[in-house]
Order: sequence, then C-alpha cells, then structure tokens
Amino acid sequence: MQTAHASSTPARQWAHQAARAQLIATLPVAERHLRLAGIPTAVLEGGEGPPMILLHGPAAHAAHWMRVIPELVASRRVIAPDLPGHGASEAGEQPLDTDRMLAWLGELIDHTCASPPTVVGQTLGGAIAARFASRHPERVKHLVLVDTFGLTPFAPPPDFALAVNAFLAQPTPDTHEHLWRQCAFDLDTIRQRMGPHWEPFVASNLERSRSPRAEAALHSLMQCFALPAIAPDELQRITTPVTLVWGRHDRATPLAAATAASKRFGWPLHVIDDCSVDVHVEQPQALLRVLLEVQP
Repeated sequence: MQTAHASSTPARQWAHQAARAQLIATLPVAERHLRLAGIPTAVLEGGEGPPMILLHGPAAHAAHWMRVIPELVASRRVIAPDLPGHGASEAGEQPLDTDRMLAWLGELIDHTCASPPTVVGQTLGGAIAARFASRHPERVKHLVLVDTFGLTPFAPPPDFALAVNAFLAQPTPDTHEHLWRQCAFDLDTIRQRMGPHWEPFVASNLERSRSPRAEAALHSLMQCFALPAIAPDELQRITTPVTLVWGRHDRATPLAAATAASKRFGWPLHVIDDCSVDVHVEQPQALLRVLLEVQP
C-alpha cells in the first residue's frame, strides 16, 4: 500500500475539513474531540435513547453514515467517531496495533455511553468491533456486522484489488470513480440520490487519502484487522447477540463468508438486494430496518 503522492499541504487539509464540515452541517449531530488511548479523535453525537456506536470502513469517515443518522437519532443516542487516521481524527504517536485500537474503542464507550451500546461496524469497523466483543462481550449489548472484514482473509478479485491500489497510489476523481464502480452495485443511482452531497462526499474522501499519515494509519489498520481472518475460537467467544447485514453483491467479502458464519455461530443474516459493500450509502433504508429492530 505504498503510494507516490506528495505530502498533504495545509491547503489540502483545509479542503478536506471544508468538505467534511459541509456534510456534517446537514446532520442532527454535534462534533466534539476526545483523546482516546492517546489518539485525538473526532466524534459525532446526536439523539437520545439507548447508545449506538457506528464504526465506518477504510478511507472513510463518520459522515459516511449520513444517510442513516437522521432516522437513528429519533430513538437512539448515536455516536459516530472518525477512526484513527481517518476524517478529522489523528493517528497518534504510537503504532496502531490491535491492542491499541481495542483500547481506543473501550475508551470511546467509557466516554460516550452510560450503558453497554449496540456497536455497528462496517467492513474495517466491523472487524474492530468483532475483536473487541470477543474480548469484552459484557461491554457490548448487541453487535451488528455490516459486510465486515475478518470472517475470511481479505482477498478481493483482481479488478477490485487493482482499483483499490490505484486509488491509494493516486487519489484522483478518476481513481475514486473507478474504485466506487467496484464498491457499488449501482454508482449512478447513489450519485443521483445523494444529489448535492455527492461532490463534498468525494472531495472529503480524496483529500484525506492524500495524507501520508492517513495512508500509514490505513495500512496499519488493514494489516491488523482486515487481511487476516479472525480465528473461529475468537469469534466463538462473542457471547453478545450478533446480527449480520450483507450486500448480496459484495465483492470485497463475498456473501458466502457471511452465510458460513451465520450457519456456524447461529447469527441472523440479513441479505440486502441491489447492494454491494456500502449498505449504509447504497441501501440506507434497508439497513435502518435492521438497526431499528435491534433490541434497544
């Protein structure tokens, strides 16, 4: 995951923050900054009710949940952090290894939740949440894994892998488009439904990805949580209720991996049609139906 792009400039950092802020301004949340496991972390919070933590995927940020947050805050206390090295969160001075990331999530729960939360994790966020729940099942009320990494070794098909590597090497509008053509079932429909939010969505994805520190953080997190599969005995230690949500056309982690996990561990599986890996962006209403059925 080595890249050739130049260091992030103050102008680029400003552009990223401006695009991200434009997305957040449309949401019924407030942003605050916490220091978690020594990592300066940006957190979006809104709503009242049982706590629900939303953990996004790689090269994303908390505002990627923008299509589900407005309905969730009507009945849940929503906490959506930017993962370390993503969005407005820094990576910290120490390596982002497994223990540090699980400590980060534990401190997030301590600082934002009065009771054990439902934790919703998508792809990379799901793998972090699953490993945390395997070590601390009593601290999570319900675990919702959305197209999560970690159920099988990360081995996307060659065209998908090429699109990922091209974007990481040179984050441009063209490589972003190519990557999202791989990630989405119907990118044109997503773009149409997001309307004026699409351009700042792309801009925020691009500018942060051009930062060498963000690249290094992403590399560390993928090495720890995405590339290896979580051992079956580790998954077996998750005693909190687990729900799986999967896009039928997910090419990063095929539906077969979710089907096998559902059968092995008895976890309910909800398959979302006309959808690939980003259910919360592509089919938000289908995801909301599952999330709002989770016992608060």
